[in-house]
Parts: sequence; C-alpha cells; structure tokens
Amino acid sequence: MKIGSIIILLLMNMIFLSGCWSNRELPDLALVSALGIDKAENGQYVGTIQVINPGNVAGGEGTQATGSESTPITTYTASGGNLTEVNRHVSSQVSRRPYYAHTNLLVIGEKLAREEGIAKIFDALERDPEFRTTTKAVIATNNTKAEDIISTLTTIDKIPSNKVIKTLESTEQILGQHMNVDTRDVLSKMATPDQAPIITCFSMEGDENQGKSLENIQATVPEARLQASGIAVLKDGKMIDTITEDVSKGTMWVLNKIKATAVSIDWKGETDAIVYQVTRQKTDVTADMKNTNKPKISVEVSAEGRIGEAAVPVDLSNPLLLVEFEEALGEKIKENIMSSIHKAQELKADYLGFGGAVHRADPNAWESIKGEWEDSYFPEVEVDVTVDAFVRRTGLRNEPLLSNMEN
Repeated sequence: MKIGSIIILLLMNMIFLSGCWSNRELPDLALVSALGIDKAENGQYVGTIQVINPGNVAGGEGTQATGSESTPITTYTASGGNLTEVNRHVSSQVSRRPYYAHTNLLVIGEKLAREEGIAKIFDALERDPEFRTTTKAVIATNNTKAEDIISTLTTIDKIPSNKVIKTLESTEQILGQHMNVDTRDVLSKMATPDQAPIITCFSMEGDENQGKSLENIQATVPEARLQASGIAVLKDGKMIDTITEDVSKGTMWVLNKIKATAVSIDWKGETDAIVYQVTRQKTDVTADMKNTNKPKISVEVSAEGRIGEAAVPVDLSNPLLLVEFEEALGEKIKENIMSSIHKAQELKADYLGFGGAVHRADPNAWESIKGEWEDSYFPEVEVDVTVDAFVRRTGLRNEPLLSNMEN
C-alpha cells in the first residue's frame, strides 16, 4: 500500500473518532467529598455538601497546617423538595460546578431516616451517573444532624469524610461493634426480603459551632469530635431502632464480620479477669427445612485467639485450665449472639440474614413464606447456637506476674 493511501485512510478514520465532548476542566469543578441529607420541619430536604479546598490539603492527609488561613474543606447547605432541587440551589452558592464522582461519604439524618425512610434518597442517588455506589453510608444520631457530621473539622485526617470512613474501618477491624457498609450494600438488601439493612451511626460530641472553626483542629483536645455510636436497624426502608455494645457485637458474630475483638470473662470472683483477643473467626448459618412451616436455624461459630490479659493468678500452661477458659469463652460469645437474636426477633427485623439461609436451603418454601417472614415466621424461629473458641496462644508469659508476686 502506498504512503499516500495510508495517510488518506488515517484521515478518514479521524472523522469517525469521537473526541472528549463531555470533558470538564478541573478548575471548573468543586470536588464534593461528602453529602449530608436532613429533613426540615416543613418536610423539605436539607442538603449539605463538603467541598475540598485543594490548596489546603496539598500537604497530604497526615499533616495539619495549623497556620493555614482557611480550612481544608468548605460546606454549603440548601433546601428543596427533592435532591435535584437541592443540588440546583447549592450551585447558586458555589463558584464552580459541584462534582459528585469523588464523593466517598453519605450521611443521612436520623429524623429523615425514621420518619420518611431512605428509599427515595437512595433511588435518586442510584440514578445519578456521577454518584458512586461504593460511597460509604452512615446515619447521624443522638441529636446530631447530618449537617453537623459534614461540617465538623477533624484532627489527623484533614478531610472529615476520610476521618469518618477510617473510623468505620478501624472499629470494624478492632472493636467488632460497627459495620462498614456502602450504598450498594444497602440497596441490595432493600431490594430483597432475605436480610434487612443495617447502617453504622455517627454522632458529634461537643460544641457544634466550635467544631466548624479552624480552632477545633488546632487544639490538643478538640471541642467537637465525631464518633461511631452504634448501628441503625432499618425495616421497610425506615430506621426503627439502634443496637449497641454486646448486641451489635453479637450481630457482627452472626454476620461473620468479626475481624478482631476482645472478649472478657469473669474468673475466680473477679469481673472481666481474663481477656481473650480474637484473631480469626468463621460463622456458618444454615436452615433446617424439614418442617417448612417452622424452619430451624443453626449458627455455628469457630474462633481462634490469644490471652491478652490475666488479672488473676492462673497457670496458663495447664491444658485443663485452658479447656475451662475455652468453655467460658464460648458461653460469653454465645450470650452476645443470643442477645442480638432476641433483639432482632423483638424488632421483627431480620438483619441477621436468617431469611437468606432459608432461601438457600429451600427456594420453593421461601417463595411461599417470604411475604410474611419478618412479621410471622422470624420472631418465632428456633435458633441453635454453637460456639467453639480456641486459645491459640497465651502471650509471652505463661505464668502471670501476679502469681510470682503472691509467691
């Protein structure tokens, strides 16, 4: 083929190549890192966006420019009858177009979650091609508005939305009482009756006005702090209650979400004398459908860990004593699990996923009972819980220091 023919062919191909017709220049965009949605007394939505100030976060996430003249983020608030109207009203306050492709946190106010529910909000967000379904979701509780969570400046992490997300991750991995969920998880559970959605709650402690000022991140003891505060339970798209402490930890055991946690047991009359640190866990939930009108659920938990503390003199090298520890640990974990089961049955909200186990065991039977599962079958379902806790290690010391001191 001649060179001239090749050039002509290339020129013809360029006619059919599409350019970046929808491109947007970065200086024309306001990067939204978080979106908060509250409900006003008049029934309208109140939306708050957290916009990144690029020049004030250029130093990196781990550094705080205490001498900075402005904050790393700016928030804008507007109201409207729907999210589209809220976004258009917000745009009248911002010099750049709000861009939601980098939004990594969604905060829903408790008033909105309880009174109206989250179905309309999540439907609108799912339709938006900019908004990602991997965005993390939390609910603002304890008299805290979504606007407060969005507007509070935080230490260590310059961008508040990153602080909330990292707290979700760390508490899920270390404490075992909260769950890191994104909008995709919530949407999938709302679409099926197998399992009710749950969302971690956050609250702001302290002075909300001080939390919005730069001085909040310049103090060694911030006047306002954001913290995880339990888990919200939803039914039919509405928040109906919150679970905390042992109930939420028991829920994490059932859902196979425990990555690491501590279990304390009483020993020789001492409260919380022995601490067991979980390093590995597996939970299997199955359903027995021999009687399709009265299914039975089995929860089998296996855990491995090590002794983290011993506040009483015990000989940890004694294998018979370790067996007693393991039995006591199994009972304590079972108590947590049973407390979560009883709470779920009381609320008639199957956030433990027992309906999914029934569905897997007998799809045909599930089709006939799924419409009445949470209200009729789930509250009465019989659950058998078995826990096998294994002490893998006793730490760097077998004989506690207290034993030597007594001797």
